[in-house]
Amino acid sequence: MRRIPRRALATGSVSTATVLIIVNMLTLMVSTTCIALSRSVYHHRHHLHRYARHHSPPKKSFPCPLWSSSFSFCLQSPHKATSLSLSNTCPSASAPPIAPQALPVADACVENNPLLQNFEFPPFDVEAKHVCPGILALLKKLESNLEELARIVDQLDVVSGMIRHLKAVKDTVELRAAIEEVQAEEVKFELRLEQSKPIYNAFKALQESPDWNVPRDAQKRIVENQIKGAVLNEELEKLSSKFAENVLDATKEFEKLITDKKDMEGLPATPLGLAAQTAVSKGHKNATPEDGPWVITLDAPSYNSIMQHARNRALREEIYRAYVTRASSGDLDNTLIIDQILKLRLEQAKLEDYNNYAELRMAMNMATVDKAEELLEKLRSASCDAAGQDMEDLKRFAKSQGAKESDNLRHWDIIFWSERLRESKFDISEVEEELRQYFSLPNVMEGLFNLARTLFEIEIEAADGLAPVWNKDVRFYCVKDSLGNPIAYFYFDPYSRPSEKHEGAWMGEVVGQSRALSRDGVSARLPIVYIVCDQTPPVGNKPSLMTFEEVKTVFHEFGHALQHMLTRHDEGLIAGSGGIVLDAVELPSQFMENWCYHRETLMGIAKHYETGESLPEDVYRKLLTARTFLAGTSILSEIRFASVDLQLHTKYVPGGLESVYDVDRRVCEKIGMIPPPPEDRFLCTFDHIFAGKYAAGYYGYKWAEVLSADAFSAFEDAGLNDSQALKETGQRFRETILALGGGKDPLQAFIEFRGREPSLDELLRHNGLLLVVA
Repeated sequence: MRRIPRRALATGSVSTATVLIIVNMLTLMVSTTCIALSRSVYHHRHHLHRYARHHSPPKKSFPCPLWSSSFSFCLQSPHKATSLSLSNTCPSASAPPIAPQALPVADACVENNPLLQNFEFPPFDVEAKHVCPGILALLKKLESNLEELARIVDQLDVVSGMIRHLKAVKDTVELRAAIEEVQAEEVKFELRLEQSKPIYNAFKALQESPDWNVPRDAQKRIVENQIKGAVLNEELEKLSSKFAENVLDATKEFEKLITDKKDMEGLPATPLGLAAQTAVSKGHKNATPEDGPWVITLDAPSYNSIMQHARNRALREEIYRAYVTRASSGDLDNTLIIDQILKLRLEQAKLEDYNNYAELRMAMNMATVDKAEELLEKLRSASCDAAGQDMEDLKRFAKSQGAKESDNLRHWDIIFWSERLRESKFDISEVEEELRQYFSLPNVMEGLFNLARTLFEIEIEAADGLAPVWNKDVRFYCVKDSLGNPIAYFYFDPYSRPSEKHEGAWMGEVVGQSRALSRDGVSARLPIVYIVCDQTPPVGNKPSLMTFEEVKTVFHEFGHALQHMLTRHDEGLIAGSGGIVLDAVELPSQFMENWCYHRETLMGIAKHYETGESLPEDVYRKLLTARTFLAGTSILSEIRFASVDLQLHTKYVPGGLESVYDVDRRVCEKIGMIPPPPEDRFLCTFDHIFAGKYAAGYYGYKWAEVLSADAFSAFEDAGLNDSQALKETGQRFRETILALGGGKDPLQAFIEFRGREPSLDELLRHNGLLLVVA
């Protein structure tokens, strides 16, 4: 059982409406000056982490375009505005600011910089020293080459997204320093093209001019809001970045060396091997899986193995408490950052005339705040009785095993006894360890690719060596259509690396499909994505042997990738995952998880890594039966995360009498969960909503799961054993859900595929809860 689902799609959104309104306002307000405004603003957004988007080329502009530094000179005479030219030298804390100057073409720090080359595949083997001069050079290039604006901005987007991706998967002190150095100039650029720095300066100049009292109150409010909004965005980006860094550093900070075999009793061979391998990497060269010593960390594979299998209750408690208090004390404490983020988000919402941040974020989503809360309540109602029975079953079983804690199970007991009950109930001894032997990574990927061929008529081929990668374990693949033509590429980074890589799993965009940004002027640029997981790495001479949960995670992230790679749009903002609303974005990913229980698919990937023997039929049957094991408890856990998220972004008052931890405890009590221990600070690591793109959107996992369960039921209706029916239904799914992407309202795309609106019944049926509702 995972404490919190860590699968994600790196998402963002772009809106031009506000900027267009501002352009019109400025035209009215400063028409007596020499300003000549474009009717369209080229709108740029670089993303805090995970991936960057691309855009269509700008329309023809007037002589003083908003994205040019010359715009500010139009205001200099009447309003004394200052130039916006960028420095070409990386800032330094120990050196005074350097006056802006032209960037030398043959400057040694940029001439051979890999970030500035005309690459097809990003140079993910870049070094930290290239970051600052490379990005500053691209920013400078924008100053002097407006004809190539679309391509320059796209390259900056790709490079910026690439650097932030490297920070998530290969974090170093040097890379952090390089990003921090260049961040100020990036912010200036983002304000210029997203909020527009020249517009910002124009607003400031208007506010400071003698004519400030001339505009009507409404016009003055727009000016004030735009200035404030630009500052809020900058502050939120810094806070989110710091939040994520604190989580990573706090996770890396904890290590526990174990030398007594008794403390490791109960752990299967694979996690013992991993703990010994970690010990070797920490300097204990003679460590072995059998005799130790062993090093336990808070990285997912290590933490989960202790919570599931360690018989030493005191050890489980120690590791659990360390895990739920990460990033909550000392220099890495995220508590104040959380309150600052929530305060700034509320201010953002008020600027846009929304009551709260959730209303602002959900304005374009399928759900409203009320609809999201309604869904969560329906799921709570369907799950609470089953969850209550789950707890009684656990207590009864623990008591039958002589556990002294059976009448008062704590959080560090529940996961352990759940695993023991599952082994007993489904007659599988050490179930996860037994299943691991059948789920080697090479077999899983081969089976996944075979499924994609069957459903979507695509071929996936290894293309290692074609593109630079950031780690030796990263694989590179080419996706081809049925005629053998390349249509997309993707990177796959499978393993946990606690010293440098953020925990969790995600899919991110490297580049999107775009005809405007074609390399040859004829064919559209092909989409490229990366898939990142944190599964158990190979131990010794064995391949990566995966838990069933890790198998589902790979299928999940591949579903995200499919939607981006199989798009039929080549207009940037709607191609692939572009423009898909947050509560629909998990549909293809959760849809793909269902195939892990499909007999033909599972038997195709479940081959013993040594003998090649297929998974025994009786084990497969037990796996199917175990699918709904503790389903009520699992759903309540997800409702907790989604409800806390909504509460914090609707009713919570930053700086008020109630703390964010009070909100969490209140939610747990309301939905019927065991309250967290007083020191629980899981919110300090809830990066989905404080460092990711799921703020006021975590409910989207369950919203999209309703869609995905219903979508999979279309394949069940067609016949899971009918290969021709699967192909036909798969093609319909590809041409609607996957191919339409952000180019069509998600509800309409779903209806086009399914022939009706989605039903909650299919999700409840898949979880064995439909009878509970009845």
